[in-house]
Amino acid sequence: MPLFAAFAILASCNDSLSRKMEYPVTVTGNVADTIFGTIVPDPYRWLEDDRSDETAAWVKEQNRVTFGYLGKIPYREEIRNRLTAMWNYEKYGIPSSEGGYIYFSRNDGLQNQYVVYRQKEGGEPELFLDPNTFSADGTISLGEIGFSRDGSKVAYSISEGGSDWRKVIVMDADTKEIIGDTLKDIKFSGISWYGNEGFYYSSYDKPAGSELTAMTDHHKLYFHKLGTRQSDDQVVFGADMKRRYVSGYVTEDDRYLVVTASVSTTGNELYIKDLTKKSQDFRVVVGNFEKDHYVIDNEGSKLFIFTNLDAPNSRIVTVDAENPGIAGWKDFIPETENTLSVSTGSGYFFANYLVDAITSIKQYDKTGTLVREIALPGIGTASGFSGYKDDKDLYFMFTNYTTPSTIYKSDPHTGETSIFKKPELLFSGGDYESTQVFYTSGDGTKVPMIITYRKGTPLNGKNPAILYGYGGFSISETPSFSVAMAQWLSMGGIYAVPNIRGGGEYGEEWHLAGTKMNKQNVFDDFIAAAVYLTDNKYTSPQYLAIRGGSNGGLLVGAVMTQRPDLLKVALPAVGVLDMLRYHKFTAGAGWAYDYGTSDDNPEMFKYLLGYSPVQNVKEGVEYPSTLITTGDHDDRVVPAHSFKFAAHLQAKQAGTNPVLIRIETDAGHGAGTPVHKTIELYADIFSFTLWNMGIKKLK
Repeated sequence: MPLFAAFAILASCNDSLSRKMEYPVTVTGNVADTIFGTIVPDPYRWLEDDRSDETAAWVKEQNRVTFGYLGKIPYREEIRNRLTAMWNYEKYGIPSSEGGYIYFSRNDGLQNQYVVYRQKEGGEPELFLDPNTFSADGTISLGEIGFSRDGSKVAYSISEGGSDWRKVIVMDADTKEIIGDTLKDIKFSGISWYGNEGFYYSSYDKPAGSELTAMTDHHKLYFHKLGTRQSDDQVVFGADMKRRYVSGYVTEDDRYLVVTASVSTTGNELYIKDLTKKSQDFRVVVGNFEKDHYVIDNEGSKLFIFTNLDAPNSRIVTVDAENPGIAGWKDFIPETENTLSVSTGSGYFFANYLVDAITSIKQYDKTGTLVREIALPGIGTASGFSGYKDDKDLYFMFTNYTTPSTIYKSDPHTGETSIFKKPELLFSGGDYESTQVFYTSGDGTKVPMIITYRKGTPLNGKNPAILYGYGGFSISETPSFSVAMAQWLSMGGIYAVPNIRGGGEYGEEWHLAGTKMNKQNVFDDFIAAAVYLTDNKYTSPQYLAIRGGSNGGLLVGAVMTQRPDLLKVALPAVGVLDMLRYHKFTAGAGWAYDYGTSDDNPEMFKYLLGYSPVQNVKEGVEYPSTLITTGDHDDRVVPAHSFKFAAHLQAKQAGTNPVLIRIETDAGHGAGTPVHKTIELYADIFSFTLWNMGIKKLK
């Protein structure tokens, strides 16, 4: 093709992508709510009916426009090819010991789902379970997996189309044959075996309305005995009162059934039942929902409990199971200045501390004596060190923003470690650096942020940057490797992750500082991060994108509507965007500990109305170029949030910045998404982002 012809095609493409968008017509209705005397219009309420023909037609038309736009970006296919090439390397999960085998998950590179293998000590790996055979397109994924006490039986859950509703299948681990009844309609559940007899699981009554949007607020614990039908399963806990989340698990010695029960995502009751005494009822350990607690281990009747009661950074206590109330608790690993999580294995306790969002691990014996501080291979995030008491070896994973997840084998008795699996891929981590900075938020609070980029990058304000955040539910953002973000770095991008309030990096006080009527702190912290990146010439508003998913999608929606001047591109994913109605769908009411609800009181309603993204899109404002992403089967944060936000933005946007919504079919909240769909998603996100920053050629 002559050079001038190629240039003409590119110029035509540029012109078609830069003029003001023409969007599908979104019909407005006359629906409005009156909340504490205030009338709140909701013209796109009809989009909440996720299974109506009208909504389906709207989704189809929106995707037509979105993919039509994306298809004209000249380097979209090149980015997809680069992502595919970088993604194509062996990846492993942390191994575990079951019934004389070491089990581990592996992906050979581009498999849609990880495959489960097993091997004897010194033997060769054999394929055990391949979720890629569950469906032709990879949209059925493997969820929880639990082995019977001797490892001879296994129960595993599957998700279809990304749904949180699962099926549980039981298999003979020796013959790999499916046995017994397949359990259906299970949601937010673990699988915990009692010996080899059967297992405990949790679920809700199947809702009468749409599985996607109908409320689920009465979680119950069941026991399934092998050889019986699911219809015969009896409720073990939770029939007496409504609790939104109930979980049950059995201690390693099969002595105690431990139950945690909660009405929100923070705070739980704690109960135990001695299974050696068939007539014994549950004993109350903690009878309120004020703090978080769970039993991590036992030594006979001595319980080891992880708790943040009177310890915002958490601690481990011991108590006798015969009298397990709070009054009898004694410190085993006391609270420190750093937030704590814990795992157990080989008879030891591994205290995982976060020191400014960086992992530090200390090993303790069963008397509470410090054995050693674990030497980690670098500065980053380590997880694992979990197993049975008689395991000779334990495994852990280490990663950071430039180091792919590497699996290590550890002898907990000597402290010696060796590499079990180290990935090899088309990315040289040594060419990049991560710098931790501490910036000041609007109220003077110091907030840490890790900024990653290619060594030698000029700080001239012209670097494309993605600022990623979450800020909620006590979830900590620690350094971890992402193939997609490695590709972003390789294209000359900067990746910045601040540890904003609402997370768990500095314990429960940091979390609470970003909840309910403190939620604006989260947005202010993120805004201050954007300002820091601009002031220090890492990037500038023309080259800055912000991204977050779920609660992070709310973060993006709030910041882009409050400070559209700070950025060029907004990328809210599966976001909680209608804060006045989130609690009316699926298990959304369980998030009220973090958010509060519009039904609580006039003050909480007005606070939510003040930042809720759907209600704060203003007529005539030029918002950033926006690519909203969601899944049509998301039954956690229902897609109506994203639908309504897109409709408001498209109707009110001033200027030529595009507002698009990309709706993945047969996809949910994100977990279990097939690799090929993930690659396509990031190719679209990166091409949209770079193009709208004015970048016409890839590095």
